[in-house]
Amino acid sequence: MNDNTLIEGKNGQWEVVIGLEVHAQVSSQAKLFSGASAAFGASANAHVSMVDAAMPGMLPVINRYCVEQAVRTGLGLNAEINLVSIFDRKNYFYADLPQGYQISQYKQPIVGEGSISITLPDGTSRDIGIERLHLEQDAGKSLHDQHPSKSYIDLNRSGVALMEIVSRPDMRSADEAAAYVSKLRAILRFLGTCDGNMEQGSLRADCNVSVRRPGAELGTRTETKNLNSIRFIAQAINSEVARQVQILENGGTIEQETRLFDTSTGQTRTMRSKEDAHDYRYFPDPDLLPLNLEAAWVEDLRKNLPELPDALRARLMEQYGLSAYDASLISEDRNTAAYYEKAAAGQDAKLVANWMVVELFGALNKMGITLEESPVKAEELGQLVARISDGTISGRIAKDVFALMLESGKDADAIIEEQGFQQVSDSGAIEEMIDKVLTENADKVAEYQGGKDKLFGFFVGQVMKASQGQANPAVVNDLLKKKLQK
Repeated sequence: MNDNTLIEGKNGQWEVVIGLEVHAQVSSQAKLFSGASAAFGASANAHVSMVDAAMPGMLPVINRYCVEQAVRTGLGLNAEINLVSIFDRKNYFYADLPQGYQISQYKQPIVGEGSISITLPDGTSRDIGIERLHLEQDAGKSLHDQHPSKSYIDLNRSGVALMEIVSRPDMRSADEAAAYVSKLRAILRFLGTCDGNMEQGSLRADCNVSVRRPGAELGTRTETKNLNSIRFIAQAINSEVARQVQILENGGTIEQETRLFDTSTGQTRTMRSKEDAHDYRYFPDPDLLPLNLEAAWVEDLRKNLPELPDALRARLMEQYGLSAYDASLISEDRNTAAYYEKAAAGQDAKLVANWMVVELFGALNKMGITLEESPVKAEELGQLVARISDGTISGRIAKDVFALMLESGKDADAIIEEQGFQQVSDSGAIEEMIDKVLTENADKVAEYQGGKDKLFGFFVGQVMKASQGQANPAVVNDLLKKKLQK
């Protein structure tokens, strides 16, 4: 236990215990048990088959591709793949659950225990255990804002394939939970098993939170449902922790319940009392045979997994000499890593990383666009860095060139030519500038030669100013030192 994760209350310290249930929509064109489209954004009830609507006599048929996606996810989580798994009926009533039950997995899920490594803001890392991953179908959606006195039902999501990924209660702070979801989403995206678009609901989390005195038995937990952003996950956890600590310190008790997070107030509120497993009356679905996987098929999927974030991060550090920080940022997304490697091909790899992380990411964030929408393509960023490396332009002038690249969409060479930005490396021309600066500042020359070494930077600045930033700094430094030593 890290002392940094303990919460200071009015009468002592508290330890936070967090477990997450993440619902990730499987990247598949069809639903889990029907051939209806799983695409997002269609008009209400446009993607509903007879199976999804639970019409009498309709039987579910498993989507093999969804099974493959679940197994690939399990392999990416370093988890055990169960060669035999069973689909169960989870019985409960919602208006948007037409069958009156959800087809899920209970005692025998498709994926067993695994783990992922998270990196925290302070640079430390730790492993978070995965308890299980199971496949299940999503429910529909109730629409309460279409009519003043009636609710409508949209079954487009009914039957969409979900992977419920259940963590161990290993997290001890909102920061750890946020890092866990970020890392999990990155893995899913690298695998191509879930697009991770939380704003569309294809990745959402339920947060189980309890508090206890350090080292004591686990406290009573609450579950905050359906959080669809990493920021809201952190806010909901912090709000719930503060609420529970306040209740316990005032002599109260925590009720086991399901809660919702109100984004307008930043507080959680009661939704309903928390059900236990027996409340759902799980039993094996009689319409679906046990799912039997072949070990050779699973092994073939393992061999064909793509490079995942941790392996990519390690390779970027080894192959390109990147810092852990830069490698972590670049390896968060497969497209970002591909952009970097294309830009760095044949160039100063560390300088490319610096320009990408500081200048490019900063500019895109300010412009409110993604890397895919960037006016500066990977090869063009590499070209800009090449012109710095070969002395065509200085680092300072490069920032002006970069700004014009963003604005115009032109490449570095075209802008350098048009604007006459070529760096002056001619020693004769630079020497003339130096002589002029030293003549105009004879008093400071005397001070420098009298021992005020810090004035050297002043002279460099004056020469660069005289050259409008185009003098080669290395040549300026070399010639200045020689002139001032006379």
